[in-house]
Amino acid sequence: MKSNRPLSPHLTIHKRFLSAIFSIFHRITGIGLSIGSILICVWIAFIALGEEYFLIFQKISSSFIFTFVLFIWTIGIFYHLFNGTRYLFWSFGYGLELKTVYSTSYFVVILTTVSTIIVWIAI
Repeated sequence: MKSNRPLSPHLTIHKRFLSAIFSIFHRITGIGLSIGSILICVWIAFIALGEEYFLIFQKISSSFIFTFVLFIWTIGIFYHLFNGTRYLFWSFGYGLELKTVYSTSYFVVILTTVSTIIVWIAI
């Protein structure tokens, strides 16, 4: 039985470029947050192992690369939070109109930017 159905229907759902990009980045940030959570567990383990291990971690965490990764992780936290909230509303059938999808997309970017700046200014 042969049908003309597409092999990857998920590719035909995202007809607009912006919604496809936001969906991809939501998945990427989810993976990144999982990896970051593992690194937080490693940090806690270093604290528990003693002062010498914690000093090693302090040397690593004082580098620019570590600070940059932490900054990107902060962006990922807020993006995933706000975009996930938008997906939650979509699950209930709210905000599915094209105009609302675009306006909430920009709102997610603005909230992510403002929240990240506030957190890094507070640090």
